[in-house]
Amino acid sequence: MDTAEEELWGKDDEEIYDDCEDEGDAEMPAEDDSSAAMSEEKMYLPGDTMPENASLTFDPSAYLTFNEWTAEWPCLSVDILPDALGASRQTFPMTAYIVAGSQAGEEGADEILVQKISDIKQTSKQFEDDEDEDDDSDDEDGASQARLQTFGIKHKGAINRIKACPHPGNIIATWSDRGKVYLYDVTEPVAALDKGEKCVRHSKRAAEFSFRHQDEGYALGWSRVVPYRMASGDNASFIHVWNRRDDGSWAVNPKPCAAHTASVEDIEWSPSEQNVFASCGADRSIRIWDVRTGNRCAISVEAHPTHDLNALSWNRCEQHLLCSGADDGSFQVWDLRSFPKGSPEPVANFKWHTDAVTSVEWHPTDASVICVTGEDNQVSIWDMAVETDAEASSAGSASSQRDVPPQLLFIHQGQQHVKDAHWHSQLPGVIVSTAENGFNLFKTISVTQ
Repeated sequence: MDTAEEELWGKDDEEIYDDCEDEGDAEMPAEDDSSAAMSEEKMYLPGDTMPENASLTFDPSAYLTFNEWTAEWPCLSVDILPDALGASRQTFPMTAYIVAGSQAGEEGADEILVQKISDIKQTSKQFEDDEDEDDDSDDEDGASQARLQTFGIKHKGAINRIKACPHPGNIIATWSDRGKVYLYDVTEPVAALDKGEKCVRHSKRAAEFSFRHQDEGYALGWSRVVPYRMASGDNASFIHVWNRRDDGSWAVNPKPCAAHTASVEDIEWSPSEQNVFASCGADRSIRIWDVRTGNRCAISVEAHPTHDLNALSWNRCEQHLLCSGADDGSFQVWDLRSFPKGSPEPVANFKWHTDAVTSVEWHPTDASVICVTGEDNQVSIWDMAVETDAEASSAGSASSQRDVPPQLLFIHQGQQHVKDAHWHSQLPGVIVSTAENGFNLFKTISVTQ
C-alpha cells in the first residue's frame, strides 16, 4: 500500500501558481536539543498522534504530478469540462479544464469559475529508467509548476453544486442556494482562455435556462446515454427530470419524482439505460427510478440504518455496481442485482473516514477503483479487487496501531474539509479535488491508468 502525506501551503496568486516556491515551509523542523528524536521521518496515518514539534512533509515520489491553487472564495463543488484535446492523454505536460462554484458569503460576490490549467508537469517517475537521465521536465525539488487561467461568471446566489454536461457543447448546470437550477453555455469563456486571457472576473452572462424548485438543493446528475438529459433534486425531497428539445430549448417535467422523505443529496444516471437513474438522500435510502413509469420509484432500499447518505456513484464498467457514501464516514458497494430481493446487504462496507463522506466516484475505466472524499481532510483511493489476506491481516494487527484495509491504495491529505473530487476521464489517473482552502490536481503512483 502506498500512502502520501503533505501540508498545504497557501498561495494568493490565482492566475499563476508555483507548487514549489514555498516547499521549504513543509520540511521537517531543524534538529535541536528538544527535537533530536524527530530527525527520522516516519509514515503518518490520519488519526495518529503527532509528537511535539513534528510536521508533515510532502513526498513528491508518491505522485506523478501534484498541483494546488486557491480562489478568492471557497468553492465547495467542482467538475471537469470535457475537451477536444484527445482521450487517454498520458504525456506531460498536460492541460485540463474545470468549472467550480463559489460560496462567497457576501451578497453579489458569487461566481462560476471556468479555469484552464496548462503546462502541468511531471512531479516524479513511477519507474526510474537507467537509460533516461533527462530531468528537464522536473524541478530540482520534485514539485511541479503549472499555469492557471480563470474566467469568472457572476452567479445569483452561492453555488451548492456544479455539474458539466458530458456531451458536446460546454453546458454546465448550477444549483443556487436561492432555490434555482441554472444552465450556462461556457463555450465563449473557454475560447477566451484558449486565446490567452489570464484572468477575467465577474463577467455578466445570462443563463441559458433556469428552473425554480420548491426549495434549494444539491443533487444534480447528467445522463451519459441520452444527450442533454439531466435530473435535479432538492431539500424538499423532489426530483425533476430535464430534457433538451430538438430546437435547442429546454423542458423540465413539472411533475416531480416524489418518494424520498427527506432531502435528495445525489443523483446518478445509469451508464447504459436511457430512462433509469438512482438517487440517495437524508432519509438514508437509495432509490432506483424509471422515468417511463410516471415518475414512480421502482426500487427503494434502506442503505444505512442510522446516517444520511451524501453521495452516489454508478460504475461505468461493471454496471451492476453502485457506491454510496454516508454521514458517519462509511462507504458501501452495492450489487444492484440484489436490490429486487428487498433487503440487500452491501458487498463491501468500509469505515475508514472519521467524518462525513462528501463524494464518491468510481474510476471511469477501472471497474474496481474508487475515490472517496471526506470532511476529515482526506481523499482516499481504494481498489475493491484486492482481497483480504487473513493471515497477513492478523499479523499486521498485532504490530500496528490499527488495521489498514488492504483495499486502501492511497491517502491524499493537505486540504481542509474536502468537498468534491473527480477522476479526469481524458487524463488517466488524474484527480481534481476541492476543499475549503482550495483546489488540488494530482496523479498518484498507485493509479496511473
